[in-house]
Amino acid sequence: MKALRPKTEARISIDTYKPEIAAKAIGLGADMVNDVTGLRDERMRDVVAKEGAAVVIMHMKGEPTTMQRAPTYRDVVSDVFAFLDLQTKAALAAGVARESIVVDPGLGFGKKPEHNTEILRRLEAFRSLGFPILVGASRKSFIGAVGGGGVDERLEGSLAAASLAVEHGADLLRVHDVAATAKAIKVTDAVARGIR
Repeated sequence: MKALRPKTEARISIDTYKPEIAAKAIGLGADMVNDVTGLRDERMRDVVAKEGAAVVIMHMKGEPTTMQRAPTYRDVVSDVFAFLDLQTKAALAAGVARESIVVDPGLGFGKKPEHNTEILRRLEAFRSLGFPILVGASRKSFIGAVGGGGVDERLEGSLAAASLAVEHGADLLRVHDVAATAKAIKVTDAVARGIR
């Protein structure tokens, strides 16, 4: 952070679920906290509210070490929606500004390939939460499971997922291949949204 912040005016996001790390990073110039545990920790909600940082509230089933152990859902979209609704309300109650909140359904975090594709297919359902939607599908294992290929062979699948996410309502994308994704999204926006 000390090296990066003076070199760019771009917004910087810190990826952590530890309140003390988030507070330190924000103090050094981070603008956003990306919490894979969805602000479950009350101390993290307090840090984000106190510092006035933006925050990504992401859904993850279980814990990072256990999330992929046979994840099951009654209905994946309804279950993820309920979690995000609960956590955004908790964030607002803690004093986090509404305009600072972004939601992320957490593709690949405690979800089987069919759960991820269902979320992408029904992404519009999350619009009624009233917050921008972030999708991070790039190079995820479900892309390899569906389209084949190792982590470094998932560009085409990642571009397809990014385009579908935008078509179905994503406002923000987390990607590895920025230039290629930007080109794909320009076409998607032109067709789906009439944006040039």
